[in-house]
Amino acid sequence: MSGQKTRILAIDDEASVCDMYQQALSALGYEVACASSAKQAKETLKKHKPDIIIMDIMMPDQDGISLTREIRSQAETSHIPILVVSGLSDAATLNDALLFGAVDYVVKPFDLELLKNKLDRALSLARRRKSP
Repeated sequence: MSGQKTRILAIDDEASVCDMYQQALSALGYEVACASSAKQAKETLKKHKPDIIIMDIMMPDQDGISLTREIRSQAETSHIPILVVSGLSDAATLNDALLFGAVDYVVKPFDLELLKNKLDRALSLARRRKSP
């Protein structure tokens, strides 16, 4: 494997959650960029393509499910795995997230080890899909 770090775009409107992602996931060897809104996430995606996206569902400017659908509909971002993270744990919300393109989900509050395992699994699946 190359020495290049896995790039994560974390999208969450809570600054404390973004700080936690940056500190905890950076310590695990990931390169983490945060966006505090859907608008900021879209601007970031125009400039930099992450290896995976972690996205909150409930955000003030656009919910994570519709943003997931939007990211999936664009050729340049449709391949990026999206892991949805939410305080909502009802089956309908989680089903919608998966239906519109999320590869997996984590319910807040979560264990960091669980998040890392889901990230690694989603990245592994994405790499296998890319391979001929």
